[in-house]
Amino acid sequence: MQATELSIVRGIPLEDEPGQGALTIPGYLREVTGRYADREAVVMHGPDGVVRWTYRELWEQSLAVAKALIAAGVGKDSRVGILMVNRPEYLAALFGTAMAGGCSVALSTFSTTDELKHLLTVSNISVLLFDRQVLKKDFAAMLRELEPAIADAAPGALRSTSFPYLERLVELRPATHAGEHSPPPTGAIETWEAFVPTGADVPTALVEARADSVSPGDIGGLFFSSGTTSLPKGILHAQRAFTIQWWRWPRVLCVREPARSWTGNGFFWSGNVTMIVGTALSTGGAVILQATFEAESALRLMEAERVTLVNGRPHQWARLQAAPNWAETDLSSLRYITKGELMMEHPTVDSDWQLPNSYGNTETMTISTSFDSDTPAERYAGSFGGALPGNLMKIVDPRTGAPMPVGERGELCIKGPTMMLGYLGKTVEETFDDEGYFRTGDGGYVDAEGRLFWEGRLNDIIKTGGANVSPEEVDTVIATYPGVKRAQTVGVPHPTLSEMVVSCIVPVDGETLDEAAVVAYLKERLASFKVPRKVLFFAEEDFALTGNEKVKTAELRNAAVARLGELTAA
Repeated sequence: MQATELSIVRGIPLEDEPGQGALTIPGYLREVTGRYADREAVVMHGPDGVVRWTYRELWEQSLAVAKALIAAGVGKDSRVGILMVNRPEYLAALFGTAMAGGCSVALSTFSTTDELKHLLTVSNISVLLFDRQVLKKDFAAMLRELEPAIADAAPGALRSTSFPYLERLVELRPATHAGEHSPPPTGAIETWEAFVPTGADVPTALVEARADSVSPGDIGGLFFSSGTTSLPKGILHAQRAFTIQWWRWPRVLCVREPARSWTGNGFFWSGNVTMIVGTALSTGGAVILQATFEAESALRLMEAERVTLVNGRPHQWARLQAAPNWAETDLSSLRYITKGELMMEHPTVDSDWQLPNSYGNTETMTISTSFDSDTPAERYAGSFGGALPGNLMKIVDPRTGAPMPVGERGELCIKGPTMMLGYLGKTVEETFDDEGYFRTGDGGYVDAEGRLFWEGRLNDIIKTGGANVSPEEVDTVIATYPGVKRAQTVGVPHPTLSEMVVSCIVPVDGETLDEAAVVAYLKERLASFKVPRKVLFFAEEDFALTGNEKVKTAELRNAAVARLGELTAA
C-alpha cells in the first residue's frame, strides 16, 4: 500500500525572513525612531487644527505616557485599557504601555453598555484611557452607569467590586467636533491633560530600564474576537506578535518606499493596527489618522496628505464613490488599495498593485499565510499563499483531528511565532491541540506545493447540490458591484439542493439595486453553482452585526429564511 503525503506545511525559519528587526514593542519604536528621527510619523486633522508628530516626538509622547502609567502604579504585565478612536494618543498609549512594562488592552468603540461591561470585567484592567465621546456615544456616562462609585471617588482612588482591578480612569476630549464643549470630568475620572504630567518625576532611565527588560515572548497586548456566536473572547498576544507583523507587512505588500498609510477602521482590530503602523513606520512613512470613517472628509484627507496606502472594505469604497466630492478629488497619490476594485474606477487612480490573497485571524495577529503581492497569478493559482516564516499549518479531519492527505478538505490548524498566547480564562488544553496547534474552525485544503486553499468557516460553507460554496468568495465579487454597501451570502434549507445560495445586500444610502442585474453580473464572474438563486435587499439596521461590525451569520440566515417565506406567501 502506497503511503499518502499528509497536509502538513512548514514555512521557512523566522530568522531567515528578510526585513525583521527588534522583536519587542519598545524595541521596535526605538529602532524606527533611530532610523527616521525627524521625519513625519503621525498626522491627524482635528477640531483644533493639524497635529504632526515626528518619530522623535512619537517617542517622547510615548515616554511621557509611560512615566504617567508608572506613577499610577502600572507594573509588569499590568493591563491598560485603550478605548479610543484612531488618534495620536492611541499610538502614544500603545507604545507607552509597553515601555512601562504593561499590556495594552484594545477595546472597541462600537461597544454597547453591556458589551463594555463584559470587556471591563474579563480584561481586569487597572487604568482605562478612553475617549469621552465617540459620535453619539458618551463613554463617561456609560462608565458611571456601570459603576456608580465613579461619581464619588477621587482620581486614582476608585475601589470597585464590579471591576476590582480598575483604579484609574482618564478621559480625552473628543477627537472630532462633536461634544467639544462637554462639561469637565468629575469624581474618579480625570483628564488626559491632568494625567500625563503626573509622571514628570519618574526618571527617564527607569522607563528605559523597563523597556530594555521586555522580551519578545512577554505579554504585549490583549484583543477581543468579534463574538459572532457568543460574547467576545479575550485573545492575549506576545510582544513579538505585534513586531513581526509590523516588520512583515511592507515585505508582503511590496511597499518599497515610505508609505503614507490611512484606514477608516479602528486600531482595536489587529489587522488595522498591524498593517497601518507596519507599512507606515517600518518604511519611514507616516500614519494618517481619521477618528471615525466619514466619506467626504476621508477623500479630502487622502488628497491633502497625499496618502499612498489605504486599508478599508469594499462597502467603504462604495460610500466614497457615493460622496459628493468623489469626482473632484485628486487621488493620484494612491498606490496600495486593499480590495480596491471600486477605487480603481476613479479617474485619477492609476495603480496596477494587487492585494495578495492572505489568510489570517485575530488569534494569529492577522496574516499567517501569504505570498508577496508581486507573485504571479499562476503561482497563486487562486490560493491564499503558503505558510509565512516560522509558521506551521496542517489540515485535519474535523472529527478526529487526524491529518488529512494532501488535497483533501478538512479543518485548518496553525501554530507559529505570531500565534496567541491563549484565550482569557481558558487552559492550554482548551485552546490548542496535543501538538500545540490552534484549530481555527476554518475549512480548506493544501496542495502538493504547500499552498492553502481556504474555503471559509466550516459551519458557514454552503452545501448546495453536492457542491461546496464559500460565502467569502461570493461576497468578494458582490462587493465590486456599484452601489453595494454590505453583503453576506448564506445557505438556507432547500428540499432538493440541501441548501440554497442566498445573498443578502445592504445598498449604499440612496441607491436602488435590481436583483436580476446583480445576478447577471455574478453569472459573468462565478461558476454557475456559486451564483445566488435569490438576492435579498436589507436596510443596514436589519443586518445583525457584532460590536466589531462583523455579520452575525446565524441571525442573518434566519432573517433570510423569514423574508423568503414572506415572498412565497405573497
